Amino acid sequence: MQFTSHYLQCAGYEIHTTQWGDPQAPVVIAWHGLARTGRDMDELAAHLSTDYRVICPDTIGRGLSQWSARPEQDYCLAFYAQIAEALFDQLGIAQAHWVGTSMGGALGTVCASGLLRPSMKSRIRSLVLNDNAPELASAAITRIRTYAGNPPAFATVVELEAFFRQAYQPFGWLSDAQWRRLTETSTRRLPDGRVTPHYDPAMVHQFIGFPDDYLIWDHYDALQLPVLCLRGANSDLVLPATVTEMQRRGPGIKGLLEVVEIPGCGHAPALNVPEQLERVARFIAEHPIVD
Repeated sequence: MQFTSHYLQCAGYEIHTTQWGDPQAPVVIAWHGLARTGRDMDELAAHLSTDYRVICPDTIGRGLSQWSARPEQDYCLAFYAQIAEALFDQLGIAQAHWVGTSMGGALGTVCASGLLRPSMKSRIRSLVLNDNAPELASAAITRIRTYAGNPPAFATVVELEAFFRQAYQPFGWLSDAQWRRLTETSTRRLPDGRVTPHYDPAMVHQFIGFPDDYLIWDHYDALQLPVLCLRGANSDLVLPATVTEMQRRGPGIKGLLEVVEIPGCGHAPALNVPEQLERVARFIAEHPIVD
């Protein structure tokens, strides 16, 4: 099934989404990671689209969404949650499942807790955290901040693809066609003709102005919905000790948390192979949306 492309006005910015499946079907929001785009979710969206309406946004400053005019203020989870709430409102979404990779998982946690946007608490039925946790390893954050804040530029798309293959090796196995699509959907051309990753480098202001933005135990502890945590077995961002702590509190202590380690992956599993796709689909199906 093919997607359609849509542009919405959310919190004063144009936000791009791809949408898959029957518009009348139950909704899944699939939100990408920090320096990525909604097109990373193509395989997952295609897999789910026979039973669900799948919406894959580009976060402000990424992909085809508008860049922030106030990067010091807008690139943070609180503003992303405001955008998410506006997206739900405009699309008439009463309730949805949420699948979030890395940053997208943190955003799902912040939305589902209701601490920042109270209306969102009842609108998220289940939450998949793809290599995300309420506390992230500081060394990995430093690594991500370094490469994300200084995106390279190359003369050719082939050179950029080689960079992506090296930088995103922890995603796990991707076919040659998938690497090519990842590259082509993550590329913008600079005024001098070179190509670079398709995001606003100023989005790293999040780590400067909001250094504890990803320390969200209070939001995690407030969750009252089923949570599936997919941890890349080799992840340097989500540490085993953090997962253990997740099991001791919040959804963990309430019996609402499942943890699955994904072999052969670090940060973060690409959600592109049958085992990963079927695991996510099964979790969502176990928690149907009830009108």
